[in-house]
This record gives sequence, C-alpha cells and structure tokens, in this order.
Amino acid sequence: MELLRPSSVEELDGGVFLHGGTEVVPLVREGLLRADRLVDVRGVVPRGVDGAVIGAGTTLGQLEVEPAIPDALREACRLAASPQLRNMSSVGGNLLQSTRCWYWRLGYPCRLHGGDICHAREGEHREHAILANGFCASAHPSDVAAALVSLGSRLRTTRRELAVEELYRLPDESDRRTMTLENGELILELELAPVEASVYLKAMDRKRWSFPQVGVAAARLSDGTVRLALAGVAPIPWLLDGEAAPGEALDAATPLPRTEWKVPLARALVRRALAALG
Repeated sequence: MELLRPSSVEELDGGVFLHGGTEVVPLVREGLLRADRLVDVRGVVPRGVDGAVIGAGTTLGQLEVEPAIPDALREACRLAASPQLRNMSSVGGNLLQSTRCWYWRLGYPCRLHGGDICHAREGEHREHAILANGFCASAHPSDVAAALVSLGSRLRTTRRELAVEELYRLPDESDRRTMTLENGELILELELAPVEASVYLKAMDRKRWSFPQVGVAAARLSDGTVRLALAGVAPIPWLLDGEAAPGEALDAATPLPRTEWKVPLARALVRRALAALG
C-alpha cells in the first residue's frame, strides 16, 4: 500500500483520503475498505475556527472547548468518543463515518454491501433505525452531523458548496451509498449560520464515550426558525419535518420490534431540547 502526503489540493490524484485515521484505519484493517493508495490530507485541509468558518481538519477536541461555536456543536463534540479519539478525529472525517451496524461491520452481504437482504430486520436490531428503515435499518452514528444539520451549516469541498444535510442520501436499490460525496472530492470547510440558541441531548448505553442510541440537536436560527435533527434513528442524520409539529414528525416512525423503545425516548428528548431553547 502506498502512502502519499500532498501539500496542496492541486496534488490530489486519487486514493483514499486519510486525516486523523480513526475511521479509515479500522476499516482498512478489517477489510471493509480497500485501498492501494492512502492520501494523508493533513497538509491540505484547513484547521481552526475563524468566525463562522471551521476548517474541516479541526479536531473534535478543539471544537469542544471553542467558545465561539454554538452550544449544540460543542456539546456534540464533547459527547463523541473518548478524549484520545476526539484529539485525533477531524470534524470533516466525523461527518463521513460509516454505520456501526454489526452486520455491515462483520461483512454480511447486506444491502449496503450490494446484497438483497437487510439482516438486521430479521436479526438483532436493538440499536437500529426507527425512521426511513425500509431498505436499510442501519442508524447513523455521528453526533456532530446531527448538530451541524440542526444549525443549518454548509460545506465547502474541492468541487462545490452544499448544505450539510445534502451530504447524505438514503440508500436504495439503484444506489447503495449513504453519501453524495464523489470520488476524489474532499471536504475543506464548514460554515455556520447565525443562531440565537442551540442544544444537543444524547441518550447512550454508557454515560460517556458511546455512540448515540438517540441524539437530538435543536437550534433556533436568527430568523426565529427552529431546526431539529436526530442521530441514531435513521441511516442518515435525520432532519425533522419543519412543517409538522415535533411530536407529529415522529409519528412517521416505523420501529422494528426491538427498536420501539427509541420512539418515546426520541419524543422525550425533543421536548427537552425545545424547552432548553426557551
């Protein structure tokens, strides 16, 4: 395997991008990601916070103590993983996490691997999705992604600008991907919208350093709009329907037998998050 260390965007030419390595290295080691060439992009991706702009190479550890960013994002970073991982993980890499579904992780021929069965539907699925789970019942694991979606944040890549929620897509028969990022496209920066208040609440099996069973991010934007985004409940970070009341938006839940407990938990966290916004 070849390791490249480009110093500019112009030098990027194929390969699998690597920054903190906390996601890519385990996937390569487990054979879930095949790469003949790894590209260390630490010399290419901006790092740090400049007003409302966050370099995609900024670590979660840096963001959790950065007073200039909204509470929801800071709390999402603080509750994600262990201190060691937060000091290595970049915010851009965190957005690109793969599912923690054990069937996918163990290499079962599930739908995300190109098969015709979602093994979780008939198998063990206590930690899986309650929304948009007809084709794939996996649950998106990123606290940070939900926070950024609720904050109305945008991304700048080497090829385009887009809202954070547009980075994700629900997999289907014609396209098994859960992200819209193209081959060779690299996230460079995030831009935060002005917010009046925000909060991130998380339910997990352990008190710290666990993936979300249900995470709720809520933000009141400067125009008074309230946005709610959930982690751990769908194959992608889930933005609740802004036209429906928060409780009604969760009426669309289609839990599997062992995920029914997530529905009242999500409702309770949504109520708490809205109350915290005032």
